[in-house]
This record gives sequence, structure tokens and C-alpha cells, in this order.
Amino acid sequence: MEIIKCKCVNKGIALGKVFYFHSRYEGIAKKITKDINSEMGRFGDALTTVRDQLSTLYEETLLKVGKDEAEIFEIQKTMLDDPDYIETIEGMIKEEGYTAEYAVYQAGNVFCKMFLSLEDDYMRNRSLDIQDLSSSLINILEGYELSFDKIPQNSIIASEDLTPSQIIQLYEYKVLGIVLSKGSLNSHMAILARTMGIPTIIHGGERISSKINGCWGIINGFDGLLFINPDKETEENQRYLMQKYHKAQEDLLKFKGMPDVSLDGVPIKLYANVGCLSDVEAAIKNDARGIGLFRSEFLYMERNSLPSEEDLFDVYKTAAELMDGKPVIIRTMDIGTDKKVDYLDLGEETNPALGYRAIRICLNRIDIFKTQLRAIYRAGLYGDISVMFPMIISKEEIVAIKDVIGVVKSELKREGIPYKEDIKIGIMIETPAAAVMSDVLAEEVDFFSIGTNDLTQYTLAIDREHTSLTEYPFANNDVIIRMIESIVRNAHKNNIWVGICGELGSEPSLIKKFLSIGVDELSVSVPDILPLRKIIRNTNSKND
Repeated sequence: MEIIKCKCVNKGIALGKVFYFHSRYEGIAKKITKDINSEMGRFGDALTTVRDQLSTLYEETLLKVGKDEAEIFEIQKTMLDDPDYIETIEGMIKEEGYTAEYAVYQAGNVFCKMFLSLEDDYMRNRSLDIQDLSSSLINILEGYELSFDKIPQNSIIASEDLTPSQIIQLYEYKVLGIVLSKGSLNSHMAILARTMGIPTIIHGGERISSKINGCWGIINGFDGLLFINPDKETEENQRYLMQKYHKAQEDLLKFKGMPDVSLDGVPIKLYANVGCLSDVEAAIKNDARGIGLFRSEFLYMERNSLPSEEDLFDVYKTAAELMDGKPVIIRTMDIGTDKKVDYLDLGEETNPALGYRAIRICLNRIDIFKTQLRAIYRAGLYGDISVMFPMIISKEEIVAIKDVIGVVKSELKREGIPYKEDIKIGIMIETPAAAVMSDVLAEEVDFFSIGTNDLTQYTLAIDREHTSLTEYPFANNDVIIRMIESIVRNAHKNNIWVGICGELGSEPSLIKKFLSIGVDELSVSVPDILPLRKIIRNTNSKND
């Protein structure tokens, strides 16, 4: 038996025969051509073919997984038509005399390195789209057909890496689990694997050998382990854990419809964090009491230009209608050079987390801010919508925001456009400044939502993503807990409610504390809703 330690991408346990999938191209030999026109024609034909493939993949993903996952391929179609990418390839063919496939290979490497050099995870993950596109183009140019039909159903797939398009095509083969040599935990591949419920792990070290092809394997997506040819005792133990997990998932279903209240009668609302309409639908299926954080920045990030008022209005209206009267809290765009949007031309910053972002952009670019507010106030007629503003540090910012809201409502009224007059407004408490001034800020708004991710890193001066700092005690840090207690007290003194929408909100060890200090709401990832409801209903808020 061989045990390989990996990183967890998606929970679950899978047992089955391993199929090693050669995802293709690892290197293209440098070739020079004298027939430039022929190579340009081949490249043009390949572009057309890949565009058609992406359209097909979009439709397949839409049916199999959902709209927002399908958008991956819309983004890739946009990138495929990017003038810089195409001109770089064509320039290499015309000026260097490279064959079309080698030009694509070289240009793909250039653009991958460029994206990987960026600090923002969203932009870094664009490198995977370039890899996917370049791989597809090269496969067409070389006449290489991926042999998906040779994959046995109910297999564990092992590979060096998988692109989003390959994941979608593998899905129909009822893949039990996936183990990769490399990849990102936040990549499109990882998101798709989680969405489709496939237990997935990434080795992240040496390349997993193709010698395991045909071996009996077990993926443990909880501990990040790959067992190759496990002994009888190990297999029995893993089967027991798999059955236990499936039973636990089934048991959670009985908590649908149950109140979010502790053993001793203390209520706390469980809302969902979402970024798109398919997330809203998932929140409904998991019985969220509302949407505590609608991350509207994704409506800006997955585009090549600013969304129009109608674009935003349609999404917000649909979300409100889907929730059917349950609360929907929309956070205005939390964009900056840490969440880069090229068309805003924000430039580069030495420390983007502390720079020109979120409400600072909105109060500077009033045109963008007003468009979003107009959409929100119009959509307010279709459900229980509230609006929330990120990265607040002062009362003056709230006053300025209210001034803009006043202008927006006056304009809508003058134009005869229906809107909701009394939308509740709240702010994110995610800076130490806002935490310290929470007694003053509470007088200006209807609710607080504590963003513990940024509040923690700003207060402790620790980058939560830094690989060398992962052992620091984020969840039970006394400083952060005391800050939360102070914020809750100040909110309640001013008769406003307070929630938590950061990662600490789903930390099981803190549920008792949140109940005891009077946190009113927890907004968490959709899969955490029912497990947390179970914990809440089995917790006594008082000291035992």
C-alpha cells in the first residue's frame, strides 16, 4: 500500500480503479516555417474551431451544472478574441517564422507568466484560462483528439492538471474522484469540482506517476490522502468513513425548516453569502433565512466593460424574487487593485489591500456608484432588499453615501421611475477604525455586518493567505473576539442589529460565544448552513 499526502479541494471519499488521464501538452518543439500564409490560415481555422467548441461547452455546462459555472466559457471566448493575445501569436508567426502551434505555445507561456505575476487571485486564475485556450488551439493544430471515450465510468481520475473544459467533459463519465499533481484550490477546476460534488485532492509536489493507472485507489477528501492498493483494513475503514459522511449529509436534511435557535431559546439568523444567481438558488435549497452578503463585485469582474443599470437591476430583481420576501443584502462593489478590473484602469499599487478600493472608488466615481444604487433602489420594489457598504472608516463617508442616495432617489422620482423609498442601509465593520468608532457609526445606519476576514488581517497585521503564517490562531484570537463583543454592544445600544459575514461566522467553536454575546445573524457559505443550524440547535448559550 502507498499513501500520498495531498491538499483537500473538495470533501468526500471515493473508492475505485484509477485511470491516469494524459491531459496533453507539456511542450511543443520549436519549428520554423517559410510558408507564413499557410500558418496564418491554420491559426485562423483553429480559432474558429475553438470558438465553436467554447459555445458548445457553454451550453453543456449550462444544462449540467448551472449558468454561473457556464460563464467560465463565456470569459474564455472573450479572452480568445483579446487583440493582445491574437496579435502576439500572429506576430510570432509573421516575424519569427514560427509554426502556428509553437507560436500559440510561446504566447500562452508569456500570458500565463504575466497573469501569475499579479497579486489578485482572480487575475492569477486567468492564467488557467490561457492554458486552457492554448491547449485547445494546439490540440486542433496538431490534430490531437482527447480520448474521453476510453475512460471507464466510475473511475478515479489521476492527471497532472485538468482544465475547466476537461472537467466538464469528464463529468458525463460519472467520475468518482479526482487527484491532480498540480493546481490551485481557487481555480475554475476546483470550483467546478466542488459544484459537481466530486471528491478532489491536489498533490502539489512531485508529479503523480502514470504507473498508478489501473490500480485500486481511495481518495480521502477530508484528510487529503490518496491510498494506492490499500490493504483490507484501510479499505474497510475508509468505506466506514464514507458511509458515515453520507449518513451525516442525509441527517442534515431534517434541519430544513427548523428555527435557528439555541437549546435555551436564543435566536440567531442563518443567512448565505452569495456571488451570483445560482448561489441564490443553492441558498434556497439549503434553507437559508436570507442573503446576508450578495457580493456584487462579481457582476463587474467577469465583464469587459461596466455593467449597465439594467444589467444590475435584472440580477438584483431576480435575486429578490427568488428569495420570495426573505432578506437580500446587497454589498456595493468591493473592487480595487486587489480585485482587479482592467477596464477601470486603476493602475498598480504597492499595497492594494490598503489602497484605492471599494467605497473609496465609489465616492470618487459617482457615476459608477449612482448606477449601482439606482439598480438597487429599483429592485427594492420586488423583495426585501437592503444595501451595505464596504471598507468604511468614518462617519463622514456614511454622510457622503447618504448624499448620493438622496440624489439617486431624486433623479428616479423626477424621471418617473418606480423605486423603493425606505431601503435599509448598513455598513461592513472590517477595519479597526470602524470597530473603534462603531458607537458613532451605529447612529447613522440600520445594521452592521462584521467582515472578519479583513478585520482580522488588518488588526493582527497578518496576511491570512501567507503560507508561512497559517499556524497563527485566527479563529480564537482574543483580540478579534473582544472587538466583536464591543461592536455588538455598540450596535445594540443604538437599537440596530449586527451580523457576521466573514469566515469566523462558520467556525463551530465560536457558535456558543456568538450566541452568548448576542450576535443577531451569521452569513456563511451555502454548504455551511445546515451543519451550523444543527450546532446552534444543540448549543446552550449560557455557561455550562
